[in-house]
Amino acid sequence: MTETEQQPAEIKDEPMDTRSGDQSYNESSIQILEGLEAVRKRPGMYIGDTADGSGLHHLVYEVVDNSIDEALAGYATKIEVTIHTDNSISVVDDGRGIPSAIKWDDKHEPKRSAAEIALTELHAGGKFDNNGYKISGGLHGVGVSCVNALSTWLRLVVRRDGEARLIEFERGKVKNRIVERARDPNTGLEVEISPMKLLGPTSRRGTEVHFLPDLKIFEQVTQFNYDTLLSRLRELSFLNSGVAIDLKDLRTAHESHLQTDKGLVAYVEFKNKSRTVLHPKIFHARETVDVNGVPIEVEIAMQWQDGYNEVLSAYTNNIPQRDGGTHVTGLRAAMTRVLKNYIAQNELAKKAKVDPEGDDMREGLTCVLSVKVPQPKFSSQTKDKLVSSEVRPAVEDVVSRELELFLEQNPNDAKMICEKIVAAARAREAARKARDMTRKTFSGGGLPGKLADCREKNPALSELFLVEGDSAGGSAKKGRNSQYQAILPLRGKVLNVEKAAQDKLLDSEQIRMLTLALGTNIGKNFDISKLRYHRIIIMTDADVDGAHIRTLLLTLFYRQMPELIENGYVYIAQPPLYKVQKNARDKTGVFLKDEEEMSNYLKRLALQDAALYRTGEDVKQGAAVRGTALEALVDEYLQASDVIARLGGAIDRGVLLAIAAGADINLENSFTAEESARNLTAQLRDPNVKVEPYYDEESEKHQLKIRRLRHGNTKTTTVFPEFTLSADYKKLSESAHMLQGVIGDGAVVERGDARTPVKNFAEAVNWLIRQAEKGIIRQRYKGLGEMNPEQLRDTTMDPKVRRMLRVRIEDAANADAVFSMLMGDIVEPRREFIETNALFASNIDA
Repeated sequence: MTETEQQPAEIKDEPMDTRSGDQSYNESSIQILEGLEAVRKRPGMYIGDTADGSGLHHLVYEVVDNSIDEALAGYATKIEVTIHTDNSISVVDDGRGIPSAIKWDDKHEPKRSAAEIALTELHAGGKFDNNGYKISGGLHGVGVSCVNALSTWLRLVVRRDGEARLIEFERGKVKNRIVERARDPNTGLEVEISPMKLLGPTSRRGTEVHFLPDLKIFEQVTQFNYDTLLSRLRELSFLNSGVAIDLKDLRTAHESHLQTDKGLVAYVEFKNKSRTVLHPKIFHARETVDVNGVPIEVEIAMQWQDGYNEVLSAYTNNIPQRDGGTHVTGLRAAMTRVLKNYIAQNELAKKAKVDPEGDDMREGLTCVLSVKVPQPKFSSQTKDKLVSSEVRPAVEDVVSRELELFLEQNPNDAKMICEKIVAAARAREAARKARDMTRKTFSGGGLPGKLADCREKNPALSELFLVEGDSAGGSAKKGRNSQYQAILPLRGKVLNVEKAAQDKLLDSEQIRMLTLALGTNIGKNFDISKLRYHRIIIMTDADVDGAHIRTLLLTLFYRQMPELIENGYVYIAQPPLYKVQKNARDKTGVFLKDEEEMSNYLKRLALQDAALYRTGEDVKQGAAVRGTALEALVDEYLQASDVIARLGGAIDRGVLLAIAAGADINLENSFTAEESARNLTAQLRDPNVKVEPYYDEESEKHQLKIRRLRHGNTKTTTVFPEFTLSADYKKLSESAHMLQGVIGDGAVVERGDARTPVKNFAEAVNWLIRQAEKGIIRQRYKGLGEMNPEQLRDTTMDPKVRRMLRVRIEDAANADAVFSMLMGDIVEPRREFIETNALFASNIDA
C-alpha cells in the first residue's frame, strides 16, 4: 500500500466553461501525431498514472517483461535489474538479443536496424506471430518504445552473433545517428542505411536497456522504490521457475537474488510465512490441457491458514489480474464442487448443522493461480480481467481432478481443511444473526452521538475527519467548516481486524460507530452506494500511538472496506511538523511541513542581509557577492552536498568530494580508466585509500575499485561507467566548475553586523546557517491537541492550503503480505522486519 501526495484542492466542483477561448474548430484542429509523440502527449494511456509512481515503475516492468518473454521461450536464464545512483535503471538479460541487422523492407530513409524500429515505432515487435514467442505478456508492440519515448535518454546495447552494438536515444529520438551507404540485397540498389554503432567483439549474448525517466513527464514521484520493484520481480521469479533475477540498488547498496525451482509452491510459502498454516502439505498441480486445439498450461498452489481473508493471486502469462476472470471462475467452481462433495460424503458438517457455501471454503485460503495462454483476451488494455472463454474449462478440469485426488491421498490435511470450512460456515451464521439484530440500527439512519456531522448531503462534496482523541476532536470541531466537514473523534485503539472473526467485528464500539457514520456496513455487506462522505481523512498525532491508530484504521479499510481505498476515498492528513518564529517579536511565525521545508526556510533566512567577499582585496573595495548571485552559489553547493550525502554509502565519500572539487573520471577504455585512477589517487593524497582500475569480464566494462582502510578494516566501493553518465556526476562536475575559485585569500562572509573569515565555501554556508538558527524559536508538534482550532484549520483542514496523502494500493499482493506481517499473530517475521529496517527509521518518539 502506498500513499501519494494529493495537491490542495477546492471541495466544490466548478462547472467548466466550454465557451471560453478560441472557438474555431476546422481542418487545422485535426492533428497527426507521428512516431512516439502520442506517448509523450498522453502517457497515461500507455503506462498508467504518471503522478502516483505506478507509471514510473511500469517502465521497468515493460523492459523486464521482454526479458521474461525470452525466458518463457527458453532462451534466457538470468536477468539483472540495477537502480543506478542517478535513479536510472538498467535491465540486462542473457537472451538472444534484439535483432540488430538492417531491416531492408523499412519504408524510411535511411533504412534502420530492427532494434531501432522496435524502440521508435508503436506496434512494432516480434510478438504478432507465433514464431518468435509462443507465450507472451506483451501483445501490442508498444512496451519498450513507450519506455524510450518517456525517457530523457536510453542506451540500448545488443550482444548478438559475437558482436556488441550500441544505439542511443534522447526522448525517443536517435542520438548521433550513423548514416552509411550499402547495397539493398532485395533491389540491388545502393541506399542509405543507419546501423547501430559497433562496440566490438563479445562472447556474451543478450539485451541491455539503460534509461533515465523524463522528469518532465514524471513530475511528482521521481524516485524508484526498491521495495516496489522487488515485489514485482519476486512475483516473476515465483511464476518462472529456474529464472535468476538480480535486483541491485546502487543508491543504498541493497541487493536481492531471486530464484526458485519450486514455483508456485514457494510463492504460497512466501505468502504464508507471516500466517499460521492449518495443514503442512501445499496442494499443487501443473498440467497442460488442450481446449479446441489451444494448449493451456494451468498451475495452481493452495494452502489454508487460520486467517479470515482469502488471499488469491491470479496471473495470465505472468500478468496479474486484479479483477479475476475466466480462470478464477473456473477455479472457484471446481473447488466449491469438490470440497462440498467431500464434506457431504464424509458427513463432516452434519454435527454442526450448517451447509457450507463457496465463501466459507475460501476463508483463510492462500492461493496462486497461473495460466499460460497463446493470444489471451482481456477486458481492457490494463489486462485486469481475463475473458478468454477456453481458459475456464481447462482450469476446472485440472482443479477438479487434482484436488479430489489430493483430498483422498492426504486425509489428515483434508480433515483440517474441512474443519476450517465448517468453522467458517458456523461463524457466517453467527455473523448473520448479529447483523439481523443490528439491522434496524443500520437502516434507521441513526448516527453515533460523537459524530459532529456536516450540513452538506452530497457525498461527493462532504468529508469526514477521523480524529485521535476527544481533545483533538474538540479543536477540529471548532476549526472545521461545518457546511461540508464532519468530525468523528476516536477514543482508544481500534480493533485489529486482522486477528478478529467477522462475527466479532460488530461487537467493537469503535467499528460500529465508524460504520454507522459512513453508512456502508462492512465485509460482504459493504455497500459503497450508501457512503456518506467521499473524503475520509485520518488525522492522528505525529507519534507512535498516532501511527498505530492510523495503521489499525488502514487495516480495517483494507480488509473490510477495500472499495474505499480502490476508489481513492481514503486520505491521511499532513499536519505541519514545525512552527518557526524568527524571533520573540514575531507573533505569527510560519508552519513547516517537514525537515526539507525547515532546511529551505533556514537557507532563505540565512541569505537575508548576507554577503560574500571572495578575497581580501574585495573586502577593501567593498565588492561583495549578494542577493540572487550568492543564492545561486549556495544552491549549487547544497545540491552537490545532497548528492554526496545520498551516494556516500555506495561510492567512497572522498572520491565524490574529489569530483566536486574538479576531478574527472573517464571509464571508456583501459587507458582512460588507468589515467582516472592516477588522477584520483593524486587528488585524494590519502595513504589509506587505493584507487585501482578494474575490467569486469562478465559485463565487459571498465570500473574503478576504491579500497579505504579505516580502523583496521577495508571498505571497498566501485565506480561504474554508468555513474560517469549520470545526472549525479554531471551535477558534481557542474558544481566544481561553478564554485572553482569562488573563495580566495582573505575571503570573508557576513550577515547583518556579524562577519567571519572563511577558507572555503563550505565554511561560508555553514556559518550563515548557524547565524540564522541563533535567533529563531522552533516548536515541533507531536499532538494535534497542541494546536488551537484556528491553527488546525489554517494548516491541516482548509482545502486551500492543506496537504493530504491519498491512500492507494499499487500492489495488492504485497499490501496483503505487509498487513499480515505487521498485524498478524506470527512474531518472527515482524521482528525480522523491524531489525532489517531499524537503521532506516527516523522521527521515532522515545
